[in-house]
Amino acid sequence: MKRKISLLTTAAAIGTILVGCSGETAASKEGTGLLDDGVLTIGVTAGPHEDILNEVKAIAAEDGLEIEIVAFNDFVQPNTALAEGELDLNSFQTSPFLETVIEESGYELEKLAPTISIPMGIYSEKYTDVAEIKEGDVIGIPNSPTQEGRALQLFEDAGLITLPEGSGQEVTTSDILDNPLKLEFVTSEAAQLPAQLQDLGAAGINSNFALDAGLNPKESGLFIENVEDLSQANYIVSRTEDKEDEVIAQFVEYYQSDEIKQFIEEEFQGALVPAW
Repeated sequence: MKRKISLLTTAAAIGTILVGCSGETAASKEGTGLLDDGVLTIGVTAGPHEDILNEVKAIAAEDGLEIEIVAFNDFVQPNTALAEGELDLNSFQTSPFLETVIEESGYELEKLAPTISIPMGIYSEKYTDVAEIKEGDVIGIPNSPTQEGRALQLFEDAGLITLPEGSGQEVTTSDILDNPLKLEFVTSEAAQLPAQLQDLGAAGINSNFALDAGLNPKESGLFIENVEDLSQANYIVSRTEDKEDEVIAQFVEYYQSDEIKQFIEEEFQGALVPAW
């Protein structure tokens, strides 16, 4: 399989990366922008994001761009680490999640390019269909910004609760209008929900954490978000001051290559999809 990435194409696209007589590219230059230390450091959440970035890292290495991957097990630290300069980029979050983080923290972060769409699903160790969920069951949902609301919308779509008409991912459990089964919603760290399933009737789990726990969304999910809904696409994110750094366009081209697209489709079999 031939890699369809051209550094010359990247250079033309951003108008600043020039391949001169010496053959230097952004990947081989040190001491400029994000490559001051010669390494592009990228934060991800463990699971699919990390797996995909390892493939991108291998492609980039062929052209001399060294990528260091830092994996996290929560949704908070990757943005904190990026804002504080410990990372050059991160790749793990949706646009609504990022917007909420920026509003609450004041971080100067910028979404750059879409990567993958990862559906959230309803999972259970007790039931095989949402219709089997019983009155009074305890339901686990993520406790992070927008993800609580996203999970509640998922349970509404599954016909288990009713939320205010037109509400978005800002909703919380206190906004539930109708809960005929009197389900008890409890919030928890998203990464911990798979391990907590044994004590729950069901849980709304992001597919990256489900996959990491051996739960295939297509086989184990009782109800899954529409994976083609690109409003839930994940993005590469930088600090605002770095958004025009020349190496970013080069990295995006590696990520959004035909080779990476094929890897995603073959590795995850539709459990998540490329968003470009």
